[in-house]
Amino acid sequence: MKVTGYTDRLTVTVPKAEGTDYRKSKLKSPLFGQRSKGITVIQDGRGFDIDGHSVRWANWKFHLSFDTRAGSVISLASIYDQEKEKFRRVLYKGFVSELFVPYMDPSEEWYYKTFFDAGEYGLGLCAFPLEPYKDCPANAVFMDGYYAGQDGTPVEIKNVFCVFEKYAGDIMWRHTETAIPDKFIREVREEVSLVVRMVSTVGNYDYIIDWEFKQSGSIKVGVGLTGILEVKGAEYTHKDQIKEEIYGILLADYTVGVYHDHFLTYHLDLDVDGHDNSLVKSTLETKRVTAADSSRRKSYWTVVKETAKTENEAKIRLGMKPTELFVVNPNKKTKMGNEVGYRLIPGSQTVWVTPYNKSEKWVGGLCADQSQGDDTLAIWSSRDREIENKDIVLWYTLGFHHVPSQEDFPVMPTLSGGFELRPANFFESNPVLNTRSPPIPRAFPNCTSANP
Repeated sequence: MKVTGYTDRLTVTVPKAEGTDYRKSKLKSPLFGQRSKGITVIQDGRGFDIDGHSVRWANWKFHLSFDTRAGSVISLASIYDQEKEKFRRVLYKGFVSELFVPYMDPSEEWYYKTFFDAGEYGLGLCAFPLEPYKDCPANAVFMDGYYAGQDGTPVEIKNVFCVFEKYAGDIMWRHTETAIPDKFIREVREEVSLVVRMVSTVGNYDYIIDWEFKQSGSIKVGVGLTGILEVKGAEYTHKDQIKEEIYGILLADYTVGVYHDHFLTYHLDLDVDGHDNSLVKSTLETKRVTAADSSRRKSYWTVVKETAKTENEAKIRLGMKPTELFVVNPNKKTKMGNEVGYRLIPGSQTVWVTPYNKSEKWVGGLCADQSQGDDTLAIWSSRDREIENKDIVLWYTLGFHHVPSQEDFPVMPTLSGGFELRPANFFESNPVLNTRSPPIPRAFPNCTSANP
């Protein structure tokens, strides 16, 4: 119970608090810009059903659950195939396995700031009730989350999820045909999707985590970063005063925003039309037209496909070459003979694949803060197990390199990223060709067309 030693390495000026309070009631300057007239989404009843934690909407059905570590967990996601007249499985289970936030300051006061936000703190434990009309639109339905407290009693988080139909004026598909004499053909289908949202506030950052289901068969996963930067005190009030590496950006008087990263690794246990799947890497390669060819083109590109047979072959760093990744079911084919599958449309970063193992859930280890490094994704995949035509798990890492700017201070506008799982020869043709259109609006005050 004694202090045995301490380090007093340097003294810096404390950053000033003036101008850093982001609460509306504390802001002194008047609100800027023209006052909004307000936008409200109105529905004649919701278009989806919730039975317990099972959600049914349009041609989708899935299970939504709450986990103290992962937060939102999507399971048993299946889509109805109108031609086959049955539901077909797409995703057995998907969730955030880890959220790693390392700061790039190696100094004595900062070198240890490498946070595992899911493994150390818990995205679910750090989730808070969503605010109606602001976190979620007026047509949202809210769901509660529960977990066992330290004494074993149930703990409730009210409104931890919201589920809502999203219509933002997007187009599902369209075409205007003008090449037929004396005819004008125009077909347009508006895009309506279903969004599942959770917000987790881990210390200074707020993470908006969305799962968006589209009638076309796509699942879009979105992440929004907002909140407050991790800053440190400094002796500077102008950039010209800086003569050394400060590992960040001067944001305000005596205030430095430190460089850092946000890496989210998703556990995606895809069951594309069945358990046994394979990872196919399609690389776009340029081919030169030779003199012997009967073409005036000098070059073209073609697709070279390669099926990963082991875990090492499936460790892929995206962005190095023009590459597309597919999870296919080699045991199921379309009428055209193509393997049914889903395409990963990434933002960036890396993809690894492992065979399914019930114990392999947390990329940073079961006990991230006390891990010896012997139960992580790197160790599991080092066994180089076979993954071709197996029950496999896709580990996708979505990342942000964050170089702070003054606009991020004192509270940061949302920075967004994500990826998409999109059907690739999963259906025989466009699954939303004959999609049902919503009712014609009662009033369309800004439209002069006679045919809305």
